[in-house]
This record gives sequence, structure tokens and C-alpha cells, in this order.
Amino acid sequence: MKSKQPEIITDNSGQATDKRKRKVRDSFLIFGSPLIEQAEIDEVIATLRSGWISTGPRTAKFEELFAAYIGSKHALALNSCSAALHVSLLVSGVKPGDEVITSPMTFAATGNAIIHVGAKPVLVDIELPSMNINPDLIEEKITAKTKAIIPVHFAGRPCRMDRIMSIAKKHNLVVIEDAAHAIEARYNGKKIGTIGNLTCFSFYVTKNIVTGEGGMVTTDNDEFAEKIQTYALHGLSMGAWKRYSDEGFKHYEVVIPGYKYNMMDIQAAIGIHQLPRVERYLRRREEVWKRYDQAFEGLPAKIPAPPEPNTKHARHLYTLLLDKPRIDRDDFQQALYRRNIGTGIHFIALHLHPYYQQEFAYKRGDFPNAEYVSDRTISLPLSAKLSDEDVEDVIETVCTCAKEKNAR
Repeated sequence: MKSKQPEIITDNSGQATDKRKRKVRDSFLIFGSPLIEQAEIDEVIATLRSGWISTGPRTAKFEELFAAYIGSKHALALNSCSAALHVSLLVSGVKPGDEVITSPMTFAATGNAIIHVGAKPVLVDIELPSMNINPDLIEEKITAKTKAIIPVHFAGRPCRMDRIMSIAKKHNLVVIEDAAHAIEARYNGKKIGTIGNLTCFSFYVTKNIVTGEGGMVTTDNDEFAEKIQTYALHGLSMGAWKRYSDEGFKHYEVVIPGYKYNMMDIQAAIGIHQLPRVERYLRRREEVWKRYDQAFEGLPAKIPAPPEPNTKHARHLYTLLLDKPRIDRDDFQQALYRRNIGTGIHFIALHLHPYYQQEFAYKRGDFPNAEYVSDRTISLPLSAKLSDEDVEDVIETVCTCAKEKNAR
């Protein structure tokens, strides 16, 4: 990242100062604001004019492009990663009364999807500093009811998939990867999306590429792919794109009670232009990441650990772990907010939420590593849209607030 010359401004007293030395930005820096370029804007307009607004040719094209990028046999576009997780569990045969192992350090959608199929989320603590599920603790949680494992590639860092796949094979379990953060990630030379039985991706507005809302499932399993297509559109034997295309009208049949999970062409119109830029966007986030690492070394906080050997980190979240109790995370977040810097919390551990405590008797103390992260983590702006000045504003504000809080 090139160093910018100071921008000299004059304050009300006529005193010249460096703009970057001011304590507060002029405008609020939104956390996770995406970079939207002209090509996708034009494509959305063309989609509206085409008449194919819902699932149609652009969705099919996005699926084709995504499968090619990942290297999977199938890519099935859906309206969210939450939907992707849900249908992946369904086609895997997970039923009421079954158990599914996953990480407590994840968004609620991961655990909720397990609950939606009537199964129980069985949590396994994370390892530090990766913040990913600890494979060495998985086997002790496996019972006769266990049917699947959902590893979560937290912040874009790939889990230890060789160990997880070995355990799954030994116990005849399905592996459904939650790769909402990890489109670009690789593990031991393998692309995330080609290792587990099914892999779920997100194109939510804060993700590495966006469609506003949207998700994708990749798999090499023909049966899984066919079932996902059916589940995602009311359980119909044939989707609207085929029923109303120029191939001729065909009657549909309801073969299962499905869901309304299909992606629209309006969403896909954005995705088909975002996807070819995914590596360029990653390079920009890597520049920002490196600048953050340099700037925050020495603060009362831990910067993210470097990627493990022979892996590729997707650089989705830049998470500082604040030195508690010297710095209270919630107070620190509010201090950044007052200075116009938006942040995120990724995540409050699942077992600390009221529903999971009430329904499954989880409690504080069950997963110490997840709690350690949950109590200290704060995610800083990390987007290809960030300008150098935005990045310097974040750095100046974080350093100032950290020093203020630490001095108390």
C-alpha cells in the first residue's frame, strides 16, 4: 500500500493541520460496505428489462461460473447461506433426534439450521489462535445419534480438514462445510468447496463477493445436487426457468414439501460480475490486512495469527482480540462508533445466547476458548472498497481509543 502525503486543512482558527490527525472522521465508515462497480449495475438494469427477474438464465450462468471457480461438479444457487445449510442437512438425511457437531464460534444461522431439521447442535470448543473448531475434541462428542459435522472456516481461515475428514470417514458422518467467510480459501492445496461432502457459501452484503443476499452449495454428489434443486423450489419436479423457457411448457409435480430458497436473476446479475474480481478484491484486502498488522503491533490487543503453512486465508474478517480487562470490548466499540468507525462482533459464542442456554442447557464455562474470543473480539472494516485514507482513519482511531482506554 502506497503511503499518502498528508492532506493539509485549515481549522476554524486558521491553524493548518494534517487531516489524518483529527480524532473524528467527517462521515461514518460503514463496516463491510461492498464495492459495487458499473458492470453489475448495468447487468441488473438489463435483467429488469429482460423479463427474467426471478430464477433464470443469469442464475444458471452464475452457478456455472462458480462451479468452475471452485472446481466442483455442481454449484446450486440459493437465496442465502442459511438456506444452503438447511437444505444441505436435509439432503444429507439428518432427521429429528439426530445430532450435528459444529463450532460455538459462528453466526446463529449455523446452529439454527441444525435445529430447523429437528436435530441437536453439539458444540465443540475452538482451538487458539485459529478460532476454528478443534478436531482433536470432536471424537469425544460423537454418539450413535451423530450424523454430520459442520466445520466453520472462521474469518476465512480454513479448518484442519484432513483431520476432520478422517474422523468423518471413520464414523460414517457427512461433512457440510460452512464456508460463508471462505470463498477464496485453500487447505493443503485443495480448494474449500471440494473437500467436504457439501460446502455452503454466502454472498451477503458484507462478504468477499456480494449479491445483496444469496448463497451457494457446492458438491460432487449428483443425488445431493438433484435433491437441493427440488428442495429449494417448493419441492417441484421442475423449476420455473425450465417450465416457462423456450423449450416448451411442462407440468410440474410436487415430490417433497420444499421451500422457497431459489436465487433471483437480479441477485445473480451482480454475482456474475463480482466473481471474476474475487482474487483482485482479495489482494486489496491483503494490503489492508498487512497495514493493520503493522499499525497494531504493540497495542494492548492480539492481531490475527498468520495463515497456517500450505493454506490460503480468504481474509474475510480482521479480528482484534482486546486485552481484557485493560480494555472493555463493548466500551471500545462505542468509542470507535462515536468517532465514525463502524465495526462488527464476530461472534458472541452460540452457547452464550439465551435460546441455546435454555434449550440445550449450555452455560458459560462449557467452551473456554470460544468464550475467550467472544468476550474480546472486535472486527474492523475490511473491504476492497476502502480507500487508503479510510484505512488510515481506522488505524488512527483504533490506536487513539486503545491508548485512551488502556490509560484509565
